[in-house]
Amino acid sequence: MELDVVSLSRLQFALTALYHFLFVPLTIGLAILLAIMETVYVMTGRTIWKDMTRFWGTLFGINFVLGVATGLTMEFQFGMNWSYYSHYVGDIFGAPLAIEGLMAFFLEATFVGLFFFGWDRLSKLGHLVATWAVALGTNLSALWILIANGWMQNPVGAAFNPETMRMEVTDFWAVLFNPVAQAKFVHTVSAGYVTAALFVLGVSAWYLLQTRHVALARRSMTVAASFGLAASLSVVVLGDESGYLATEHQQMKLAAIEAMWETEPAPASFTAFGFPDQEARETHYAIHIPGLMGLIATRSLTTEVPGIKDLVARAEQRVREGIIAYDALQQIRALPRGAAIPAALRQSFETHGRQLGYAYLLRRYVDDPRQATPEQIARAANDTVPQVAPLFWSFRIMVGLGIFFILLTATFFYLSARHRLDHHRWLLWVAVCAIPLPWIAAEMGWIVAEFGRQPWIIEGVLPTAMAVSHLGVTEVLLTIAGFTLLYSALAVVEMGLMLKAIRKGPTITPAPAPASGRAPLSALAAE
Repeated sequence: MELDVVSLSRLQFALTALYHFLFVPLTIGLAILLAIMETVYVMTGRTIWKDMTRFWGTLFGINFVLGVATGLTMEFQFGMNWSYYSHYVGDIFGAPLAIEGLMAFFLEATFVGLFFFGWDRLSKLGHLVATWAVALGTNLSALWILIANGWMQNPVGAAFNPETMRMEVTDFWAVLFNPVAQAKFVHTVSAGYVTAALFVLGVSAWYLLQTRHVALARRSMTVAASFGLAASLSVVVLGDESGYLATEHQQMKLAAIEAMWETEPAPASFTAFGFPDQEARETHYAIHIPGLMGLIATRSLTTEVPGIKDLVARAEQRVREGIIAYDALQQIRALPRGAAIPAALRQSFETHGRQLGYAYLLRRYVDDPRQATPEQIARAANDTVPQVAPLFWSFRIMVGLGIFFILLTATFFYLSARHRLDHHRWLLWVAVCAIPLPWIAAEMGWIVAEFGRQPWIIEGVLPTAMAVSHLGVTEVLLTIAGFTLLYSALAVVEMGLMLKAIRKGPTITPAPAPASGRAPLSALAAE
């Protein structure tokens, strides 16, 4: 990585985003599990379900606090490190973030307080409503963030205004119902459900191995296994939808994920394994599954899937069109203030304006894109290819772990139905060891989504290199060091609090004693 402001700003945002996303999926998933457990408590009146809700709620609270703290830091970076990005697309990108803060965050934060401090102040039903409001708030928060992120992947409902030099909203409903954003939302939320399910499954398995809190652990595992199986299956289905949409809106990302250098004729095959070589533009020792890529990318066996080489050729043509748009833009800006734009000039910009971002790719090589040489145009087109090997392997790690989660949750779902959860100690150890794996899968997913979009910060509209603030290398290095130290300390604190709460275990509500003063046999046998 070059030691420049662009690379360092990307590194800083990647570090803070990936760290923040350690907390997000568990918060999203645990909120729903808490609501399910408390619903059972309200319906049955059995105190063990209340104990379960309060115990897992404690872990949720620790995680929630760290998630909020790290999320606020990320939003400040848009103004500090990415000021031109904020200026260029703030009209569109800022709206979902503002709605997220006003609607989801305040809803979530308000009812989190009622969840923790309202057990003895609210009725059973009132507290249950507060718990479901927390769950709704966490999911709404993810929705608005992913609407903003989905727009970066597929910038619909907006147009560039040559007079203000900014992107402006033309159709808010198109932004809201962006198919890429909707697919990312359901896929990401389902991944959060899997994360929480495996966390509950693993911690409960540890209790069974220690022969502690057995009744609570068994019930928690039953809920986690069934919830996790449904979520794991939905992740696969929704991930397939994301792949299909990438074929329509981000063909280069899809080609890079598959290390597909040449256009694949129908039915396109899927590369299950191989070693991508970006310099030679080939994949060594590739193992292909015939027809599978065609089904994933096009939902058919009769449509070809474009490869990297052909997409680079298309990008070169777009760069040339972008130069025409850039020239028209400069002529428009040169007009006297308030002067009418000639019809021919306006028509030229409207015809080629969608490719303006491709002209900006040339700014890396020449100050005025209109003066670019054919060699520079070719280099700019080649820059549209992201780093293939990290995407190729990140995607396969994510998919492999997803298959493992289905098998693991299905196994425990079967054992739960047979009342044999603690009959295979080695399986319990597998569940304990699997606790960190959903986080690895989630981080791999974000690498695929964000790293695969490069060199664009807004797909086809604004290159990442143009979006940064005018900062010095030293300033960004110092903030990276500061964030690294702070977040490392927070990680130690968070892990210490979580482990302490798990070691302590749940607080068990004593069963009411019968009239004789002797505890019922069911209470004595609960542990």
